[in-house]
Amino acid sequence: MTILVTAGSKHGATAEMAQRIGSVIAGRGIEVDVRSPAAIDSVDGYNGFVIGSAVYAGHWTKDVMGFIDRFGSALGSRPVWLFSSGPIGDPPKPDEEPVDVAEITIETMARQHRVFAGCLDKAKLSFGERAIVTAFRAPYGDFRDWAAIEAWGGRRSPTR
Repeated sequence: MTILVTAGSKHGATAEMAQRIGSVIAGRGIEVDVRSPAAIDSVDGYNGFVIGSAVYAGHWTKDVMGFIDRFGSALGSRPVWLFSSGPIGDPPKPDEEPVDVAEITIETMARQHRVFAGCLDKAKLSFGERAIVTAFRAPYGDFRDWAAIEAWGGRRSPTR
């Protein structure tokens, strides 16, 4: 039994979340393959999927949307869980669902979608990104709740 964990991540924070989720699942004795969406050529051989993305302007990243376009119909025959990373601050904002998730949930027949607070590191942002952050007065910092991420990852398995 093998679970694929993949996530669209522009600056690495969401990829770190995918790695942590993969580690938690592996700790339960389940084989896990954690890969970037662009590195996946086939979904054959996987028994389930955990798919996530950073959220920018309400949307999932292009690389994970490309993954969904390539394999979405094949995913629905196996268990799929979705997660988004994006809200920042305390309390995290925005608090609405990403625009793409409703359609992705239907296409993949996902069992669940979970939104986790994200991370905004000024040093990793481009000039344009910093300008947008300033305009929206978004706070910098790491707002990820690792205990919640690990707990959610620990409940993902093909039999649940």
